[in-house]
Amino acid sequence: MTAAHHQHPIVETPHCLSLQWHDEDDTARFATRLAAQPGLRNAFIALHGDLGAGKTTLVRHLLRALGVQGRIKSPTYAVVEPHQAPGLHIWHFDFYRFSDPREWEDAGFRDIFASPGLKLAEWPGHAGTLIPPADIAIHIEAEDDSARHVTLRAHTPHGSAILQGLDTP
Repeated sequence: MTAAHHQHPIVETPHCLSLQWHDEDDTARFATRLAAQPGLRNAFIALHGDLGAGKTTLVRHLLRALGVQGRIKSPTYAVVEPHQAPGLHIWHFDFYRFSDPREWEDAGFRDIFASPGLKLAEWPGHAGTLIPPADIAIHIEAEDDSARHVTLRAHTPHGSAILQGLDTP
């Protein structure tokens, strides 16, 4: 056996889950399951999907499941909305209006991403390569007015651990 047979692959296929949400109740149930994952407290989750796919709806259900009280606004115009849950800092970003990825750096978001807490980002591609890799990327595709096809991909070992927790019933 050669030395090559003893080595682990350098690049591993990311952990992936594929889900079907038939209505908003399915979204809420998934958000509750995700909120129960201990590793979520210091994760970065990137949300992908067309306008109206349900990214903000998922975030609202997730924040409620985490214990956020009061009004939950979309960060579309403010770019970031901070939230507080019991013992947890949460930042909800929406980079849709970014016209230059350097806006991410200029806004000082590097410091937020380096701090403890949950970061949720809609339209992360608009921040370019300056944004760190997401622990989990959630892709939401609208199939009709209420049904959604959802794909979750882990891009870090931390994200894989969270998805493995979701895999177990």
